[in-house]
Amino acid sequence: MEITESLRATGRSGLTLWCICAIMVLIATPLHVAEADEIRLLALGDSLSAGYGLPPGEGFTDQLEITLRREGLDVRVLNGGVSGDTTAGGLARLEWMLSDAPDAVIIELGANDGLRGLDPDDTRANLDSILGKLNQREIPVLLTGMLAPPNMGSEYGEDFNGLYPLLADQHQVAFYPFFLEGVAGNLELNQTDAIHPNTKGVAEIIIRILPSVKALLAQLDR
Repeated sequence: MEITESLRATGRSGLTLWCICAIMVLIATPLHVAEADEIRLLALGDSLSAGYGLPPGEGFTDQLEITLRREGLDVRVLNGGVSGDTTAGGLARLEWMLSDAPDAVIIELGANDGLRGLDPDDTRANLDSILGKLNQREIPVLLTGMLAPPNMGSEYGEDFNGLYPLLADQHQVAFYPFFLEGVAGNLELNQTDAIHPNTKGVAEIIIRILPSVKALLAQLDR
């Protein structure tokens, strides 16, 4: 009699444990599916995408994510911006940034190369390597262009400004000609340094670049 009752108790205990495990699986499964469906978009850049000088949540990546979600897109925008970074710096940390497993990448690099007067051939080589590595992984890219400061001279400007469309064509990636389009030179849209966009400037950048970003995301098989 005692043995029978013991077996029954064991059976009830096992059944209870099985039910708990089944419930945990049912609860966990929807969360796993939601995470799998989320698009991870990396913005690999410098201070312009890092949100330099802006309050938390007001930078380019945060505001782009908010805007995309308002558009009904389940996108997490990863802030891969480092203030002061050059194309060489972006190349050096690319592998580390890819550990976040982005589904697509926006490249916003080169402003500091131009400000420092670095050789456009080196800038071209660095961006070429970045694009090549992303192409090997079959990660869709939106390359954003940059313009050299006017004080660098016309010859430097032609070499620097022209490298972006050439690379976009060479690697067959989406291209947005000038990241600061509509913002550069407008004091109302920039911080006191007249270089970095303020909150209004960020909003203007996003309005202008949004169609290109949505076209980039449309390349994903989701």
